[in-house]
Amino acid sequence: MFFGKVKKAVCAALTASVLALAVAGCGGGASNSDTIKIGANLEMTGTNATFGQSATNGAKLAIKEVNAKGGVLGKQISLVVADNKSEAAEAANAMQKLITQDRVLAVIAPIASSSVIAGAQVNMDGKVLAISPTASNPKVTVDPETGKTRDYLFRAAFIDPFQGSVMANFAAKSLNGKNAALYIDNSSDYAKGLGQFFEETFIKNGGKIVSKEAYLAKDTDFKATLTKIKAANPDILFVPGYYQEVGMIIKQARELGINCAVLGGDGWDSAKLPEIAGNGALNNTYFASHYSPEDNSPAIRTFVDSYKAEYGQVPDSFAALSYDATMMIIEAIKRVGSEDTVKIKDELAKTKEYQAVSGIITLNETHDAVKSAVVIEFKDGKQTFKEKVNP
Repeated sequence: MFFGKVKKAVCAALTASVLALAVAGCGGGASNSDTIKIGANLEMTGTNATFGQSATNGAKLAIKEVNAKGGVLGKQISLVVADNKSEAAEAANAMQKLITQDRVLAVIAPIASSSVIAGAQVNMDGKVLAISPTASNPKVTVDPETGKTRDYLFRAAFIDPFQGSVMANFAAKSLNGKNAALYIDNSSDYAKGLGQFFEETFIKNGGKIVSKEAYLAKDTDFKATLTKIKAANPDILFVPGYYQEVGMIIKQARELGINCAVLGGDGWDSAKLPEIAGNGALNNTYFASHYSPEDNSPAIRTFVDSYKAEYGQVPDSFAALSYDATMMIIEAIKRVGSEDTVKIKDELAKTKEYQAVSGIITLNETHDAVKSAVVIEFKDGKQTFKEKVNP
């Protein structure tokens, strides 16, 4: 997910967090209580609220299932949720609260890359790991200034270079695309990164980029730019943004007679997208995702049935990945056999071939999940499984 402009916005929050951590002490949430607390720093309100709400549901389901079997270390697990309001600065504040006040043992990190990075120093200072279900920008786990892996940052998702190349290969090989247009959210490094990796791979496959245009988050009128894209006559339109703007872009593109295939990334995965774009407009559109509820693997079938019984709806990828991230934390705690946050972090880093809902996960040396991706196709507004792509 995206990595926005965060330095000025979070400076004060990070300074405050360092001072608070100095008072509270390092080493995180071990306590003498009969409960182990896991934090969730998620987008419960704001522009990415549907993502955060799904992720919270996934984490709650995982914890409910573990508690029903006796919990971990002889204790029950509780989830402490902090709303980051879909804003990077708020995410830093939420991380500070979870670690210094709530004394959680580990954190389900935000959906958005920018928000994970905003709170990264809080995790480092507090010696409490954070694992994002979906943050996919490479900078989440690797400090771009030093080139070193961030010790306390992890993810349960594949990263943008893989996702961008998956969709470029799909465009060229499965859809036989020759000429592509890119329409990028210029306020999001998530979108810009995906656009870059798509472009590089598409060109390597012999394709040509015939148009590159940009918009900004919260824009609502895209017709002038879409008219320019239409004039370039692409057979592929790549829009790696988020469902709010993507829905309006697809709707307006179809109204202008742009009927080519439209492709995107995991930021499309929301039940709100068909409501915004319209079911018919979404025909001939595809996006990369982390799992499909239509997959018949036993792990997915069990998860989907349990989630539907609990919440009355089919789980999206954010719910699945948050369930996986929560279970990965719990498994690491079990293997360590204590509430030592440094040892839990080190144990999580050793995760190899973990059978998760979203596939078999191995964490590499930069704490990124090496795993398969799936391509989802919309048919009359309904998500359908198209194909799986292995790393």
